[in-house]
Amino acid sequence: MDETEFWEHVDAAREAAEGDPDEQADVLVDRLTQLDPDAVTYFARHFEVRYRRAYQWDLWAAAWILLDGVSDDAFDAFRCWLIGQGRHLFEVAAHDADALAELLEDFDEELDGEAEDLGFAADEAYEQLTGGELPDLGLPDRSPDPEGAPLDLEDDAALAERLPRLWERFRT
Repeated sequence: MDETEFWEHVDAAREAAEGDPDEQADVLVDRLTQLDPDAVTYFARHFEVRYRRAYQWDLWAAAWILLDGVSDDAFDAFRCWLIGQGRHLFEVAAHDADALAELLEDFDEELDGEAEDLGFAADEAYEQLTGGELPDLGLPDRSPDPEGAPLDLEDDAALAERLPRLWERFRT
């Protein structure tokens, strides 16, 4: 499975679920169980690469602004949600988190910003197909710290300075 196919599965599941993150995870599992186990493993590798790429201070700050504060676990779920929004939104946000101010037409903090189950879709599909766990994805160890310049997420002035468009749209 190449990158284009990965994003096609993500997009098709999001469209079928009409944007509901929980339903998107279920649809994605159904789609992945139609593939062979190797393809599911490649999907998992693509997902994990993007999940790690989103481990950035600026994206954590964006999640903090959008969701009015997020823990480590909530940021993990936010990164899954971000991937679930598709290639364009993910790539732009990974390059410039403040661009989410323009990219997110509607954002409902009760529904959006959390899609933990998407992060387990490949695991669940692989288990359904084989009865076992996903094999090691062959990726290097993760960095223990987010990428970019650290930021005190509880400092409103620092958040407003780092992500001014997001702050203006969602917090003022």
